[in-house]
Amino acid sequence: MKAMVLNKLCSLEENRTPLVLTNLPDPVPGEKEVLVKVSACGVCHTELDEIEGRTPPPRLPIVLGHQVVGRVEETGSKAGTIEIGDRVGIGWIYSACGKCRFCRDGNENLCHDFKATGRDMNGGYAQYMTVLEDFAYPIPGTFPDLEAAPLLCAGAIGYRSLRLTRLKDRQNLGLTGFGASAHLVLKMAKHQYPNARVFVFARSIEERTFAEELGAVWTGDTEEESPEKLHCIIDTTPVWKPVVEALRNLAPGGRLVINAIRKEDVDKEYLTQLDYPTHLWLEKEIKSVANVSRRDVSEFLQLAAEIPIKPEVQEFTLKEANEALFELKTRKIRGAKVLRID
Repeated sequence: MKAMVLNKLCSLEENRTPLVLTNLPDPVPGEKEVLVKVSACGVCHTELDEIEGRTPPPRLPIVLGHQVVGRVEETGSKAGTIEIGDRVGIGWIYSACGKCRFCRDGNENLCHDFKATGRDMNGGYAQYMTVLEDFAYPIPGTFPDLEAAPLLCAGAIGYRSLRLTRLKDRQNLGLTGFGASAHLVLKMAKHQYPNARVFVFARSIEERTFAEELGAVWTGDTEEESPEKLHCIIDTTPVWKPVVEALRNLAPGGRLVINAIRKEDVDKEYLTQLDYPTHLWLEKEIKSVANVSRRDVSEFLQLAAEIPIKPEVQEFTLKEANEALFELKTRKIRGAKVLRID
């Protein structure tokens, strides 16, 4: 099979082609696994974190990609719930131990043995991949493959983030950064909380215009002060400055949810400006998001079909993966970037 392979860690500023198109043996499913012929795979900022070493793969080479859509071509001898020909999705959560207290409570995202698709195990920047059938999800017929792919991470992690805000109808929600995940959160919020008001902070004029098209009541630059205090804010950026700025706009008792697996160090010094009475006093909270659980993925796919959510998608071929990643690095974003795998 053909795959885009990461052989060594590097900075995309120094190497714009970190992935190499490679021929690999077709994977063989284990007893409880399924073999998926990949048709689409979303491109996520987490791949930049992997390539640049902020959340490095435990081994190299590795095939990245954790927003995978495809059809089952083969099943293991003890796989019994998924059939050949089924269309399935695979997200960031590749597997968990299934035995610890977190797994028993449905919080596999916190499991000590959590394994991530495309980081700990080969992912979807390839023509084929294998996964345990318990971690493959039926894709509602509402979505074409390219539109379904971003739902598996950008959508699912956005769904978890929105749940963690504890937003109520008629409250104000802030979104700082407006990429693949945030634009889906806005669509979810408008559906689940029709009287909530969404305020968007983004550096790019194009991103702010896009947010207004989707129903944001106000948009501004990261450093701007919102016209009203916000009950909760979701940060989807890779840096620290928006976190500090968001806390200034948070209402007393409000909650900031940070939807990022890692933060870059490019502006870490901005944290020195954190001022307790300005940014944290009056019982403001900061909550991080760690991975996703199976519940997040399955519930969000059902919700997305119900609304329905239609992600904005930019299409690339498999061999154009490096181009898609570089555009993500340089903030050329409108919706989600997706690889079509032929």
